[in-house]
Amino acid sequence: MESLITKLYKTKKTIFNIQELALIWGKTERNDLYSSVSYYVRTKALVRLSRGLFAIDKKYNRKELGVHIYTPSYISFETVLREEGVIFQHYEDIFLAGKWPIEKNINNQNFVFRKIKDIVLYNLEGIETKDNYSIATLERAFLDMIYLFPDYYFDNLENINWDKCFKIVKIYKNKELVKRLNKYCKDNVK
Repeated sequence: MESLITKLYKTKKTIFNIQELALIWGKTERNDLYSSVSYYVRTKALVRLSRGLFAIDKKYNRKELGVHIYTPSYISFETVLREEGVIFQHYEDIFLAGKWPIEKNINNQNFVFRKIKDIVLYNLEGIETKDNYSIATLERAFLDMIYLFPDYYFDNLENINWDKCFKIVKIYKNKELVKRLNKYCKDNVK
């Protein structure tokens, strides 16, 4: 008979909330679920990261953890822009778009959530799923940034696909953002 932990490994995920554990393990009885979770945490087969969030081991994906802290959310802002070479400043924090502006620290990793309005947050235009988490494309992260920070300085905008930006910007329903996009585009297209 397959163990409950083996079932978790088969999912290829590194982070689980309590509802996901119930679904994967087929546990409908709340006390049975909490008893199993408690047992596996006590025997160190599961790592409790935060209330209701667990990992199989300490080698979990930090970005996957970020989007599990508050849903809906996706990785964006400085995290994506730094990885794409648009900003050169290094940030240890992981930046996410979400429903509330809040910071959360789990195992010495800081997660910074910035509030994005619902019509944008729930729109998947420019959002990719990668390694069990949602992440903004370069263009979506750029738009998120200038949406919240109109005069942000970027080190290198060479890799921005301006056509994609003009397609995605419509989801924000914000004329000022379109003006900002036009200005950045005009200043950086040669």
